[in-house]
Amino acid sequence: MDTLARLTTRPLPFAELLGIEFVSASPDRIVARMRVRSDLCTDPAVLHGGAIMAFADTLGAAATIANLPDGAGTTTIESKTNFVAPAPVGTQITGEATPVHCGRRTMVWQTRVTSEDGRLIALTTQTQLVL
Repeated sequence: MDTLARLTTRPLPFAELLGIEFVSASPDRIVARMRVRSDLCTDPAVLHGGAIMAFADTLGAAATIANLPDGAGTTTIESKTNFVAPAPVGTQITGEATPVHCGRRTMVWQTRVTSEDGRLIALTTQTQLVL
């Protein structure tokens, strides 16, 4: 089974709640989209920073899952996000997670979150522990 099929056939309840749609997946790159809904926004109607972080965290975790040995699990042990621009309600954001480090005990991923026109919304770097 390919990486995208592995991610889209297993239940990911929080990703479903956020409305995350995985577009492509390989061990060295995960791409997903999410529509900015009003229930994910703050005032004014722009995507809440916590929703952006949850989106990026989901992509980094998915990227780690794509690289885990059989029987292993993962958890996030560190995450840092730089917020660069707002994402207004009704727009769609895209996230692209790429590896910084893929080791036996930890993996570090950088996720670029962009708007439909390619503008950088946020940049997240996270560390995943391999369990």
